[in-house]
This record gives sequence, C-alpha cells and structure tokens, in this order.
Amino acid sequence: MQVKKQRGSDRSTGEGTRKKSSCFSNIKIFLISECALMLAQGTVGAYLVSVLTTLERRFNLQSADVGVIASSFEIGNLALILFVSYFGAKANRPRLIGCGGIVMALGALLSALPEFLTKQYEHKPGQTWRTEVGRNGCANSTRNGGQYIEELCSNKANTNMMYLLLIGAQMLLGIGATPVQPLGVSYIDDHVKRKDSSLYIGIVFSTLVFGPACGFLLGSLCTKFYVDFLFIDTSKLDITSDDPRWIGAWWGGFLLCGALLFFSSLFMFGFPQTLSDREKDRDGGGESEQAMLPSTSLPLDYNEMPKSSNGVVHNNHEPVNGPTCFQQLRVIPKVTKHLLSNPVYTCITLAACMEIGVVAGFAAFLGKYLEQQFNLTTSSANQLLGMTAIPCACLGIFLGGLLVKKLNLSALGAIRMAMLVNLISTACYVSFLFLGCDTGPVAGVTIPYGNETLQVGEKPEVPCMSNCNCYTSSVSPVCGSNGVTYLSSCFAGCTTTNLTGCTCISSDSEMATAVPGKCPSPGCQEAFLTFLCVICACCMIGSMAQTPSVIILIRTVSPELKSYALGVLFLLLRLLGKL
Repeated sequence: MQVKKQRGSDRSTGEGTRKKSSCFSNIKIFLISECALMLAQGTVGAYLVSVLTTLERRFNLQSADVGVIASSFEIGNLALILFVSYFGAKANRPRLIGCGGIVMALGALLSALPEFLTKQYEHKPGQTWRTEVGRNGCANSTRNGGQYIEELCSNKANTNMMYLLLIGAQMLLGIGATPVQPLGVSYIDDHVKRKDSSLYIGIVFSTLVFGPACGFLLGSLCTKFYVDFLFIDTSKLDITSDDPRWIGAWWGGFLLCGALLFFSSLFMFGFPQTLSDREKDRDGGGESEQAMLPSTSLPLDYNEMPKSSNGVVHNNHEPVNGPTCFQQLRVIPKVTKHLLSNPVYTCITLAACMEIGVVAGFAAFLGKYLEQQFNLTTSSANQLLGMTAIPCACLGIFLGGLLVKKLNLSALGAIRMAMLVNLISTACYVSFLFLGCDTGPVAGVTIPYGNETLQVGEKPEVPCMSNCNCYTSSVSPVCGSNGVTYLSSCFAGCTTTNLTGCTCISSDSEMATAVPGKCPSPGCQEAFLTFLCVICACCMIGSMAQTPSVIILIRTVSPELKSYALGVLFLLLRLLGKL
C-alpha cells in the first residue's frame, strides 16, 4: 500500500512538474518571446535614426558626430558577434538571449540620460536665423557675432561628455543585440518541423522589420512634444513643432524602448537549453539536411570539441579534461574558413550583403531625402516611413516564408525564387532616377542673389542685409511671399521674430513676409504619391527573398554550426553591407 501511495505521489509530482514547465516547453511560446524582443530591438534602432537630426541640434553636434553615434551600435555588435554565436551555441541559448536583452535595455536607458544631465534647451527669439555651429564652433569665434559663438564654446566640454555617453550607450545596444538573432533563429529551427521552419523564421524576421515601423512612428510622436515639456509650461512657448528651432522630446522613446526590452527579455530566462517536446523529429528524421552540398568535413580540431546544443548532438556531461578557452579560440578561424569555403554559403552571404547595402542606404537617408526633396517635416517623414514602406517590407518577408512552405520549395526552388524577386525589385529601384521634384528658386543658389551667387562661409554684399550677420553655414530655410526660398530669415532681411519686414523680399512692408520652410514646388504632391507607391512595391518584392535565403543558408552547414554560420552572416552584413 505504501509503495502504491509513493508511486501515486511520484506520478502526481511529475504531472505537476510538467504542467509547471509546459508554458516554457512550447516552441510557439518561445517564438512569441523572440518576436517581442526582436520587435523592441528593431524599434530602438529605428528610433535612433528618426531623432538623429534632433540630437544634432540639441547638443550642437556636427554631421560627422551623428554618424559616429549611429555607427557605435555596429562597432559593439561586430566586436562580439562571432564569439557569442560560437560559444553561445554550446550554452543555454534562451538565457543568453535574455542577458543580451537586459544589456540592450541598459543601453536604451543610458541613451536618454544626456537630456537629464544637461541644462534645459533655450532659444532666443531675437536670433531666429541662427543655427548651432557645432562642437568645434570656437574656430569661428573671430567672426561677427562672436559673443553668440563664445556662449556655445563655453558649453563645449559638457557637449563632449554627452556625445561620449551617447556613443557608449549605442555600443551597449550593439553588444546586447549579438545573441538575439543567430541564437534565436537556430533555436527555433532546431525545434520545429523542417517544412514549418520557413514560416517560423519568416515570422521572426518580419517582426524584426516591423520594429523600425514602430520606431519611426514613435519618433514622430515624441518629436511633437517639446524637449523640456516635463519642466516648463509649454503653453507659453512662441514656437511650434513646424519651426526649425523646435527640439522634440527625443529622450522619451529611449525610455519606452528600454522598458520594452527589459520586460520582453525576462521571459527568455524560463526556457530550457533543449525543449522536452521537440518537434525536431522532422519528416522522417533520417533525411540529410545537406543533400545539395559538396562533401566537406569539419576541421579535426572542431570534432574534438564538446558539441553544441544545435540539433543532432547534445552531451549532458562535459568531458573531464575539456579543451581550454584558448584552444577553443584557436578553432574559430578554422571553422570560419570551413564555412567560407562552402560555395553556396558564400554566394548567399555575398548576395545578402549587397541587398543590405541598399537597405542601409535607404534607412539612413530616406527620411532626410523626403524632407529635402518633397518639403516634408521630420515628423511627417518618419510617420510616412513607419506607415507605408516598412510594413510592406514586413509583409514581403512573411509572404516569402509562407510561399516556401506552401509551395514546398526545394533548395533549388528557393534560390530561383530569391533571384526572381531580386531582379524585379532592382528594376523598381531604377525608376527612382526619374521621380522627384524640381528644386525651385533659391536666392543665391538657383537664381542670383542681387548680382552675386552665395559662397560658403561668406556674407553676400547686398544693401538689404548690410546690417545682418548672416553666413551660409547657418541654414534654416524660409519661403518668401515672392515664392523664392531663402537660406534663413537673416538672408531674407527679416528684422522681426514673426518674419515680417523682410527687406530682401520686397520693399513694400506689407508684402515683405516669409514663413518657415522651403517654398512648395508645382506638381510635387503628385510626384510624391508616385514615389510612395513605387517604394512600397520595391520594399515588399525585394524583402520576399530574405526568408528563402536564410533557409538555404542554414541548410548548407552542419547542424552544430548553425548558430555560428548565422553569426558570420550578420557580421559580414554589418561589415560589408553597411560600408
């Protein structure tokens, strides 16, 4: 009787344990957690891009400084991605992903810190035509208006500190992002049926791409609030979000992203190294995953190492005399050479690098291009990008994975599909050469300014602005009532804060007015709508190749090298694709 009770007790305990762990033993729950973390990662990355011009004005940064801040994420990521993807495959991958999420959350919170360490932003109504001259403004202190520049120079040390803090925060974001994609994708592929793998991976990458849509929309929302709205009464401000002097609450998005990263990463710590109810017994199990590969063997040194948790081999007990860390590091170059000697893997990687080069260029400059070419505000440009192009790319990635699954494409069929959609998207990109708006009349640039053309850094000698301290390094365009764009209200000869009495526009005081921004070009709205439709088509068609390419890539390598192969891919994407 006692034995039966004991067995019944053991059975109930085992069932209770299974019920407790069932939530974190389901690959679909891991998929949701991974998607949440990738969504947060994509959001914070795009959010930084959306507020770069705001950071430039807020902290008196130059364009080169902003470029360094944006590149710091890549520097942190490149430094560790090979080591994390190699050694992480031998550890508990979900927990390592969770640790990366915590580091990213810390980086996002530190990104917002400079706003709370510096003084409040101030704009002087009497200096509507002035813009920040950069952290190296001291070099220009001998010019007229030196008192204003000396005030900027007095804050240079503080600006440098904020600049370095932003760089450090972005490096933390890059370091934390290293395990999320390579380890997460390999973990999912190890625990789903092979025919379902393309759909799962398509969902993951479409979520990552959807993150930038949220980032741009968040940037559009945050920049509509004044930077110091928590500390001052914004109803007393004499400027609006359409004014070039406006600085939005750029720091708010980083706080929200930090919270999202932190809470989404906590779920990762509940998943085991290997799921108990693995679906990896895929479709007969014994089928070779590398039927399309040349027969190449792994380096001998690697075969002597403890195997990773990727798929086929998993040892629960470490060898007594395991290899040292230095011995494992020596194997990494040999394994990398083994991967790159695989022609299929190399060709897919190079093709992905070329594709990401186009995407990186669009992500970096499309917002500014829309502002300059179609006369949109920063907020409007971010909103349009977040609501159109990025969701189309997200849909394309999902459709690519769905087509591979529904059509049951072989490796060769997936390659043909990737080639076809890339050719079509390339033809779409060529059409951008014929889309755009005319520059329109700009005083001193496209039409003569009096009797001369403006030269960089020099003041034009015209009577209407003889008493103004204007230089071409200060650009804050205004549209005159005569339909001509001026580089700033100073170049229009405006003597009041409400942009009236602009003597360079007209001698008649009633007609001598201006409004912030460039003058609209005729037919520009129609051209913009056409541009928007074409870019949506390009994004959707081109992104359909991503999931088939990843599926081919992870099938061309040994199962235990899956995580490392993805790590090498992401390293080369950042190293070559974003040059």
